[in-house]
Amino acid sequence: MVIIKRILIGIVALLVLFFVVGFLLPRDVRVERSVEIDASPQAVFTMVNDFQQFNRWQPWAQIDPSTRYVYEGPATGAGSRMTWYSDHPQVAGGMQEITLSEPYSRVRMALDFGTGGLANADYLIDAAGAGGSILTWTLETDIGGNPVARYVGLMMDGMVGPAYEQGLANLKEILENQPKLEPGPAIMETPGGSDASGETQTETRAT
Repeated sequence: MVIIKRILIGIVALLVLFFVVGFLLPRDVRVERSVEIDASPQAVFTMVNDFQQFNRWQPWAQIDPSTRYVYEGPATGAGSRMTWYSDHPQVAGGMQEITLSEPYSRVRMALDFGTGGLANADYLIDAAGAGGSILTWTLETDIGGNPVARYVGLMMDGMVGPAYEQGLANLKEILENQPKLEPGPAIMETPGGSDASGETQTETRAT
């Protein structure tokens, strides 16, 4: 009985320590990856400012090619929205919307993963030598006060980072193998009808 009691006390002590340490862990999580691309800031901006270009380079389209995408709002820039639906656990479903679009320098997106929580992603574009660019892709989220979630937050970089690296490598390959763009406005039109609010809405699947 004494041994069992000591074991139980030890288990309780470990649980208490687990939760105490969890509450002390940071609630804000940031993942960041960068790549240098031999393409102009305009060319990079044109790709990341347009959801209809995403499936050409983002890694999740390759995980589940049957994912369904719905595009709403403006073709590009602030207010443009993309909702996706997938039965694959690594893709699932969610929505992202461009909330800030600063030509040739920054695109910010708000992401809603449903039960997976909310986050913000930034694409930061800096000019590099010889007409190239440095693109930094970040993810920031507040995982709240749950101590278990905060432990998960410690693993976020390892879980999301490799996908970011693959996506940036894909984007680099595409941009470095297409004709160079001359400086000018990044305006792209999206085909599709309009809903009652006058917003464009199209639906596609990953290819």
